Amino acid sequence: MQAVEVLKQAVRPQKTFGAGDVKYFSWLFSSAILMAVALLYVWSHIYMTELEYQVARELSIQQELVVERDKLKMELATLRAPGRIEAIALGKLQMTYPEREQVIVIP
Repeated sequence: MQAVEVLKQAVRPQKTFGAGDVKYFSWLFSSAILMAVALLYVWSHIYMTELEYQVARELSIQQELVVERDKLKMELATLRAPGRIEAIALGKLQMTYPEREQVIVIP
């Protein structure tokens, strides 16, 4: 009989879940779902704000590039001016207009 008593003491009864435990686990599950939804909302809001800042930076860069393009167009027009080219040819390069007999007309 002693062996039976030792076995009874060694074997612990299984714990069964009661109604209170089910309510606790359902509350815990609901809380976890609610927290996941809240975290998803916060993450999407932060991501959207980050994208708005990125768009603002890109628009600023675009505006700077437009201004630079306009300046370069103005500089190109100035450099291509026929009067400027003529002044450089006559002054720096010591060029002269061709004489009438130097001109060959190709039909």
